[in-house]
Amino acid sequence: MRGTVSTPKNPSDAGLLVLAVDDEAPGLSEIKYLLESSPHIRRVLTAFDAAEALRILRGDYDPEVMDRQNAGLPPVDAVFADINMPGLSGTDLARVLGAFRAPPALVFVTGVEHSEAVVAFEVGALDFVTKPINEDRVNKAISRVVERVAATPALTPEPLAAEPQDDEVIPVELGGTIKLVPRATVRYVEAQGDYARLHTSDGSSHLVRIPLAQLEERWESAGFVRIHRSFLVALPLVTELRMTSNGYAVVIGSGEGAKELPVSRRHTRDLKERIVRPPKSGW
Repeated sequence: MRGTVSTPKNPSDAGLLVLAVDDEAPGLSEIKYLLESSPHIRRVLTAFDAAEALRILRGDYDPEVMDRQNAGLPPVDAVFADINMPGLSGTDLARVLGAFRAPPALVFVTGVEHSEAVVAFEVGALDFVTKPINEDRVNKAISRVVERVAATPALTPEPLAAEPQDDEVIPVELGGTIKLVPRATVRYVEAQGDYARLHTSDGSSHLVRIPLAQLEERWESAGFVRIHRSFLVALPLVTELRMTSNGYAVVIGSGEGAKELPVSRRHTRDLKERIVRPPKSGW
């Protein structure tokens, strides 16, 4: 079992955890250096694009990020992001952050013209720092983040049945572009080595660099259950559990779009119990 990272009630007391995002290595190195030079910053995570940033913010790489979210805190205290990036832009990233139950503070660090500042604040940015980066200006932005963190209490974790689950958004790469796939559109997930293929309600599928076992753990509270070593299904979409010549199988959906998937012997009993007596935490 993974160890637990101690998370202070007020992160600013122990220094801030910050994520810096820039698709250009020199720019990323510069903002990382300036952030780490501040006495208010405890640790700086880095990402070369918004898709990698979202994976970090989900806790894919760092247990501290996941533990913060479990404690009702934002995954990081602040995100310092460039606006003009290939694939998902900084403003696209901002819109995804705005859907978080506990969003981090957002500061844009970019070389675009001042007119872009209006767009930045429209998507909820706390501050806007232009390139070439000025150390004093970065420190002022950090001070604003410190004030924001100190004034924002941690959310009290609620029972799963108290409110609907936030719909996670999964970034997938398609021919050099990034598409955001809402978890709510995923019917089932198929293991493909160290990857997983998401099969969605529109009939499309998307390969993501996430093992099936990790998705099983992360999506359990959203109603996804393991039925086979190769399959994870959205239980609310299961319409039949039927006996076949090779054992049990589930049917997802109905009509021409229905899909039959095998249920392994080891998962049959648990699946039957879930179908007959859905968990109170629900989906």
